Amino acid sequence: QVQLAESGGGSVQVGGSLRLSCAVSEFPTRSYCMAWFRQAPGREREGVAALASGAGSSYYADSVKGRFTISQEIDAHTVYLQMNNLKPEDTAMYYCTVARISPMLRSGGNCYTKSYTNWGQGTQVTVSS
Repeated sequence: QVQLAESGGGSVQVGGSLRLSCAVSEFPTRSYCMAWFRQAPGREREGVAALASGAGSSYYADSVKGRFTISQEIDAHTVYLQMNNLKPEDTAMYYCTVARISPMLRSGGNCYTKSYTNWGQGTQVTVSS
């Protein structure tokens, strides 16, 4: 099973930026998805951004579109989430995940709606006004 380790969280003020990193033990071969989710206290885990492998398309939740960017650095075994113009409602524990997907289904949108079962320990992001 792929091992995941998130880092880069912290406390920032409204309008600030953070870059989250997800160290991946080994990317699956061929076709796979990468995604970031978040969970605020008392709320369900929700998708934030997803990226299809092979320079595939990305997909973002409406709440973060235009502010967050998901990317991958294969040689570094890392998935990133660049977060700009942070808002208090972005406060949450952030998790990354990676999973295989059929090449025929490989797209950002399908990666966003896909079910995932493998998670890292998470990294906390707190945005204060």
